[in-house]
Amino acid sequence: MFKHAIVKTPCQAMVNGISEAQLGPPDYLLASEQHQNYIHALQLCGVEVTVLPADEAFPDSCFVEDPAILTKQCAIITQPGAPSRKAETIAIAQAVSKFYTKPERIKSPGTLDGGDVMMVGEHYYIGLSERTNQTGAEQLITILQNHGMSGSCIAMSDMLHLKTGVSYLENNHLVAYGEFLYKPAFKNFKVLAVDHSESYAANCIWVNGTVIIPAGYPNSKSMIENAGFKVLTVDVSEFQKLDGGLSCLSLRF
Repeated sequence: MFKHAIVKTPCQAMVNGISEAQLGPPDYLLASEQHQNYIHALQLCGVEVTVLPADEAFPDSCFVEDPAILTKQCAIITQPGAPSRKAETIAIAQAVSKFYTKPERIKSPGTLDGGDVMMVGEHYYIGLSERTNQTGAEQLITILQNHGMSGSCIAMSDMLHLKTGVSYLENNHLVAYGEFLYKPAFKNFKVLAVDHSESYAANCIWVNGTVIIPAGYPNSKSMIENAGFKVLTVDVSEFQKLDGGLSCLSLRF
């Protein structure tokens, strides 16, 4: 169960954020409204939300998932793979220090984005992507092992982050799309396959028994409900324009 979440208010500079989505620039005012709705959804799931102030120096800083990984045993400050995001770790480390003492750190030449790390109980799957390299992944695995946990690497070829295409929903269920439907590492899970037309819905989050999914994907919503989960929908269209999804917008712990 999650008790806390950390989110960061979108800044006006988000319109200049990194993007390969080719969906046009985000609408800042609409993004701000959607972010408030996202916070409300987390609160409905029983989570106390810490809201960090906007930082105009970092257009992508609302995506707080990437600069940190928060586990039951420890916090890890990452080394984001995008050069423009590396210094986001300073503010995140300060916020995390209120909940964890002496966070661990991923160090250069390792790179690691939190969006490439999926928690399944005490085990963490780590996607090797353009943002997360082998060195960063190996550092994370060592840290996890030092704290009684484990990790393993997943080779990737098609997606920005691991959690772009796969999400763990507890009770051995995975929501997956594309290349992650065929990974041997996931063969023992109950895989809920997302249709190509609704690929964005593969990034969803389990929060205390409820699954929050992006609005506008009815087939995925029905599939997850039919698997026995309560579902909340939140429109995050403006964050999709920056290659971001629901998991990217919070650190849940």
